[in-house]
Amino acid sequence: MGLFSNAFKNQQILTQKDIDAAVLHTLHSKELPSPSSKAAAAVQGAVVRVLAFAADPKNKNADIESGVGTGVVIKDDGTILTNFHVVAGAKKLRVTFSDGTETEAFVIGVQADKDLAVLKPQKIPDDLEAAILGSSQQLAPGDVVVAVGFPYGMGPSVSSGVVSGLNRHFKSPDGQHMLKGLIQFDAAANPGNSGGPLVNASGEVVGIVTAILNPTSARTFIGIGFATTIESAGSAVGLPPF
Repeated sequence: MGLFSNAFKNQQILTQKDIDAAVLHTLHSKELPSPSSKAAAAVQGAVVRVLAFAADPKNKNADIESGVGTGVVIKDDGTILTNFHVVAGAKKLRVTFSDGTETEAFVIGVQADKDLAVLKPQKIPDDLEAAILGSSQQLAPGDVVVAVGFPYGMGPSVSSGVVSGLNRHFKSPDGQHMLKGLIQFDAAANPGNSGGPLVNASGEVVGIVTAILNPTSARTFIGIGFATTIESAGSAVGLPPF
């Protein structure tokens, strides 16, 4: 008991001032992840690259890559949400998961009027985790959002920006449908980002990147992107309201 008592007496008792000083030292000496970095990290494991293939007109026994897009895993059974225009007309689809697993995938559902499609991969990684779905109802202009995807096939690439507006309308990329209730954002998005997640600062998917606006014939980003709300996407694929 005597040894224990002496050891206890010799222990330094931390005051609130000591704790505050230690926290300040950590803040000044260590660079903390940015909000955008944390948001992207939360969803990156659920983001997949989607490659579309068409028949090679020069060789009936071969296929050629006809397009690239992005998808996001929304269920732990591997169910993937993407854009309809990414997969429309494809003879074959191949998805690549974040761990490098590649597999063929099949379209199991579409809602063309919302430019949405649901894919089912042949196989999935053992430790696959679905993205966390949030709510676009809490968004306001100026809120930070992050887009994760494969612009021009490169990636996964991350871009950050803010919500520019809500409840926007835009004609679908195929020109056949008027998309309504969209999120307008200014995080950089380009061909290949289509079908990827738009993520809030908490790392929750609040939308599916669908289109970009450019008044010229160039298919490049000028600061105006559109995303279908996750509520609209969820109802399109049969997810319960959230």
